[in-house]
Amino acid sequence: MGKEIRNEEIVLVEDRTIVSKTNPKGIIEYTNDYFEEVCGYSKEELLGKAHNIIRHPDMPKIIFKVLWDELKKGNDVRVVVKNLAKDGRYYWVITNFFTVYDDKGNITGYYARRKAVPKHVKVIIEDLYQKLLIIESEAGMEVAGEYLKNYLNNYKTDLQGFVEYLFGQDKELIEKYLKQEVSDEDILAFEKSLNFKKNKK
Repeated sequence: MGKEIRNEEIVLVEDRTIVSKTNPKGIIEYTNDYFEEVCGYSKEELLGKAHNIIRHPDMPKIIFKVLWDELKKGNDVRVVVKNLAKDGRYYWVITNFFTVYDDKGNITGYYARRKAVPKHVKVIIEDLYQKLLIIESEAGMEVAGEYLKNYLNNYKTDLQGFVEYLFGQDKELIEKYLKQEVSDEDILAFEKSLNFKKNKK
């Protein structure tokens, strides 16, 4: 029987960082104390396990495919992820993945640092991920990949560039989202502000 999913968010401490390291196949080799505190698993439960032990079913598979495709090329990646804690609650993180090499240039693993995600970023990313999940369930991951590619092409960027853009938004707008003063009009205004990239030649 699967883990019970609870619609309850774990709010991260903004100035603390979740850290982990995996081997090239995604098997966990290291976690810091805050990783264990947030996800609810002990170090013994995490070490030697696949990193998908904390994968939330709300995460589209295509996002992880894009992530792993880039990591296997040796590229560092920045992506927003919704994770699943042991008790069924969820938490959002912005994750920076770095590739680790040996002295011969071979990939020996991946190092990840995770921080809290601002409210305004979660609003936009969650909407995109929900659309991708629906497409995956109805038409498969390949079609979801095409949708994601076209979505990002509208803004003349890739997934990492889109995430970086979201994090660089106007401070006043960010503060409004962080204070949870969110309305349909606010969301529409925020999405409209993204249109500047569509209009660039």
